[in-house]
Amino acid sequence: MNLKFLIKSIIVVTMLIGVFPVLSAEIRSSAQQVHITDFATGKILFSKNADQPMKPASMAKIMTVFVAFQRIVDGSLRMGDEFIVSEKAWKKGGSRTFLEVGTKVSVSDVLHGIIVQSGNDAAIVMAEGISGTEDAFTDEMNFWAKKIGMTDTNFRNSTGWPDPELTTTAKDLNTMATELIRRFPADEYPELFPIFAKKVFTYNRIKQPNRNPLMYGSLGVDGLKTGHTKESGYGLVGSANRKDQRVVMVLNGMSGIKERATESRRLMDLMFREFKTYRFYDDGQAVDQANVWLGKATKVDLILSEPLHLLLAYQERQNLRLSIQWLDPIPAPIEKGDKLGTLIVDISGKNFKKLPLYAGQDVLALGIFKRISAAVKYLIFGAPISKPIVE
Repeated sequence: MNLKFLIKSIIVVTMLIGVFPVLSAEIRSSAQQVHITDFATGKILFSKNADQPMKPASMAKIMTVFVAFQRIVDGSLRMGDEFIVSEKAWKKGGSRTFLEVGTKVSVSDVLHGIIVQSGNDAAIVMAEGISGTEDAFTDEMNFWAKKIGMTDTNFRNSTGWPDPELTTTAKDLNTMATELIRRFPADEYPELFPIFAKKVFTYNRIKQPNRNPLMYGSLGVDGLKTGHTKESGYGLVGSANRKDQRVVMVLNGMSGIKERATESRRLMDLMFREFKTYRFYDDGQAVDQANVWLGKATKVDLILSEPLHLLLAYQERQNLRLSIQWLDPIPAPIEKGDKLGTLIVDISGKNFKKLPLYAGQDVLALGIFKRISAAVKYLIFGAPISKPIVE
């Protein structure tokens, strides 16, 4: 008896290409440097001059906060601890929390001053309180920058104050923001990252609003920080979470406050419109069933060991096709977990991803007499038809 097992390919999802025009967003930005990513996957949604050296201005304060958060999580610093305001911090110009020289300020108030008010005085107090001097604190900032993969950054102070040797890139700032959100999740440390979403902070009877324009009118925004110097222009590091999809955005080199507000809101909304997470299959979900040759069951489930959830642009989704390949029928015995086939993700004619398909259950072989009977039936009538699953 000579049986030939054929490769069976079933199209699961097919989008017609060329029948209707496929329209996708044309993404541009007036900012000089841009780097926007999906938080969960790290996929780059839009990038412009992302590796170009630039000045971070007050966006550097995110690393000051990062170091403080790390100390709190490590247990060497507490929100209730107090630092003394030095004369250096008190005299510092630019945006301020209006800390008074010689007074004691809690770590909690200092963090709020840095994050909500962008206080240069608060940033220096934090640096001196943790490391003794701002220079020593800068070493710790650079240590963490290298550790988390900021390859083109050199911090020179805790504030982002202009310095010839201070440099970074939009890509590095995105790396920093992403790592801060990942390392200090709000559900695990509710007293830390949620500070970024506060719209107002009052200290010394002076009420100041959050400078982040995304906080006002954009859905799901929970951070992070603006920056501006004459040399850097106007910049922003933003984060928003909508329906379990988070976008991290860095913009810099804009000409004014109004442009920063308009451009950041426009791009953030555009990212969520253009890119969606499509949940095709979960791990352990049966993608299809294969026919079984000479088994006690006539079918076996083909399952994935990992979910197939893809973040796709609109045009990518339109041009996507999923197909399944396996040898049909599959001879028994089959053990649960045996690799039986492959699910192929194709976008615009290119194999984007291949995922193995495994047996969802054991299938024992038939006894000798039943095997003979089944083989005869197969030769006469063929295998049962397996209906394709269409999304």
